[in-house]
Amino acid sequence: MRRKEKRLLQAVALVLAALVLLPNVGLWALYRERQPDGTPGGSGAAVVPAAGLGSHNQQKKIFFVEDGQKLRDWHDKEAIRRDAQRVGNGEQGRPYPMTDAERVDQAYRENGFNIYVSDKISLNRSVPDIRHPNCNGKRYLETLPNTSIIIPFHNEGWSSLLRTVHSVLNRSPPELIAEIVLVDDFSDREHLKKPLEDYMALFPSVRILRTKKREGLIRTRMLGASAATGDVITFLDSHCEANVNWLPPLLDRIARNRKTIVCPMIDVIDHDDFRYETQAGDAMRGAFDWEMYYKRIPIPPELQKADPSDPFESPVMAGGLFAVDRKWFWELGGYDPGLEIWGGEQYEISFKVWMCGGRMEDIPCSRVGHIYRKYVPYKVPAGVSLARNLKRVAEVWMDEYAEHIYQRRPEYRHLSAGDVAAQKKLRSSLNCKSFKWFMTKIAWDLPKFYPPVEPPAAAWGEIHNVGTGLCADTKHGALGSPLRLESCVRGRGEAAWNNMQVFTFTWREDIRPGDPQHTKKFCFDAVSHTSPVTLYDCHSMKGNQLWKYRQDKTLYHPVSGSCMDCSESDHRIFMNTCNPSSLTQQWLFEHTNSTVLEKFNRN
Repeated sequence: MRRKEKRLLQAVALVLAALVLLPNVGLWALYRERQPDGTPGGSGAAVVPAAGLGSHNQQKKIFFVEDGQKLRDWHDKEAIRRDAQRVGNGEQGRPYPMTDAERVDQAYRENGFNIYVSDKISLNRSVPDIRHPNCNGKRYLETLPNTSIIIPFHNEGWSSLLRTVHSVLNRSPPELIAEIVLVDDFSDREHLKKPLEDYMALFPSVRILRTKKREGLIRTRMLGASAATGDVITFLDSHCEANVNWLPPLLDRIARNRKTIVCPMIDVIDHDDFRYETQAGDAMRGAFDWEMYYKRIPIPPELQKADPSDPFESPVMAGGLFAVDRKWFWELGGYDPGLEIWGGEQYEISFKVWMCGGRMEDIPCSRVGHIYRKYVPYKVPAGVSLARNLKRVAEVWMDEYAEHIYQRRPEYRHLSAGDVAAQKKLRSSLNCKSFKWFMTKIAWDLPKFYPPVEPPAAAWGEIHNVGTGLCADTKHGALGSPLRLESCVRGRGEAAWNNMQVFTFTWREDIRPGDPQHTKKFCFDAVSHTSPVTLYDCHSMKGNQLWKYRQDKTLYHPVSGSCMDCSESDHRIFMNTCNPSSLTQQWLFEHTNSTVLEKFNRN
């Protein structure tokens, strides 16, 4: 009897202890869940050997409620911690330490970037999390659509293609990836045949499609899109690296509005040493000039958000990296099947989505690195014309604004764009708005940077140096080359004069080679008060490319606080401390517009 009583007392004691301790255990668990270093929310791929890619740790999901909707932190914090501990060549997006032997042209010839360096960097390398800090605290819908990721390629390097796939698998929640579709545009390199098939067989979510002839980028994307099974189609290029938690922010916007096309922020992977960094200016709106070159312009104050990590509207996309609801993509007709190879498709899809009832956003919390090639390493089929694509887009979508393109590109007027009747019928059936509406409501800030009608220039013609009697000369105008002094060639032949010694001081207050109707896309640029004056890509953001032509005939550079000077002995043109009495700092333009110059100097 006593033994039974003793056991009964022990049981009662255990029950009482449990009643006391269990609530505290629950509170501790709740505390852990709410801490940044507690149980990770979401799931994502860890960095593991290639054969194990796609096998993610199952982690406890933590949900939050906002406006009646369940939200989730999709970060894979364990994978982020593991990435942070990686060391080695190129890890954390650092530049690979190159030797002279690794800089040889052969390294670039087949791919347009240094394949030797790419091959020496891990396929699973870590990249820096350069998102805005607010992105770490963002939560997205608990239920998101899945996506087919379409990656077209033609003769891509082995390591760069595989690193693209690895980065997607490593940094994407597996439940959000319906499939990864690699679409081979008739490659002829052996490593992209059976070796690629064998390697990708390790990953059940990856499949390979192949074209039967060279189709070009646009139609290859379309082939992948037509085979896609996911709710969303996400297009990537074949030399990319996905960054931390890149996918949920894209899918969240589409889940909230299926007619939204979303683009990640595109970071730069250097084609030489593979360093990973932001683009200059980082978050900016996509735009274009009236020769249809893609441009980026600042987000105007009217569109800036209190939280800079929030999505923002963009008139046009850069082109290759975006996500779109699959059904909406086909409702819009996909890409115009009349577009050939590459070029112009980013404008067509951008104009189409805005004018036909959708919208387009850039997503700062989604980032993907992209290798911008040193040059295109392969030839496109003969007879294909970028001009034809651009004219086709202009004829279908740009209405009377197409005339502004033809004024700058008169050769487009009589160029055949092919039959556009079906595309115009599609535009009509979708009840799309006019291009004037697009320019007024969506791209209203574009004319400030790229006006349809070019304002008058401040000065143009040859730039004659008073002290030396010589003229500024582009010396063939190679990008990055320093400006030089040469004998003035005006009167020695129109061709020589036009090509080397004609400049325009534009309404943007930059100086470009060419006459006012035909300026080139690079500008006088200086970085310090002693630096040479070089030719650099025009960015229309003033800064190093802002100049003032003063009444004392000096070309003043406000950023460096110095003036353009020259040396007759070695023909250099460089920046120097301003000295208005120095004749080598006095420059004469062949033609000037005093009204525009006075306005510049007042400002």
